[in-house]
Amino acid sequence: MKSFAQALDLKDDKELIEEYKKYHKHVWPEVINALKTVGIEKMKIFLLGNHLFMYYETNDSFDGFQNYTNLTPKANEWDNLMRKFQQKVKEAKESDWWTPMEEVFDLNWK
Repeated sequence: MKSFAQALDLKDDKELIEEYKKYHKHVWPEVINALKTVGIEKMKIFLLGNHLFMYYETNDSFDGFQNYTNLTPKANEWDNLMRKFQQKVKEAKESDWWTPMEEVFDLNWK
């Protein structure tokens, strides 16, 4: 099992943020299926102001979050639609969208 944390911001617009939240209450089935197909077993996205934090767990053969968009045109459409609400965090590299976060603590570390 692998675990990941990533950050992304939403555009700082209350109406857009509410629309983004509505979409995520009714995620398209093709998106859910594509995420599971690439090996994501658990996923949660949290919101504070316009800051998003995504945590997900995958199987050991997982090879990249963004691969889900290649599995079905609807998953790619979803990704493109969500980008109208989103913007990179200032720490993002040019190649990042969802930006990886460094793990600095785990309760189960020995």
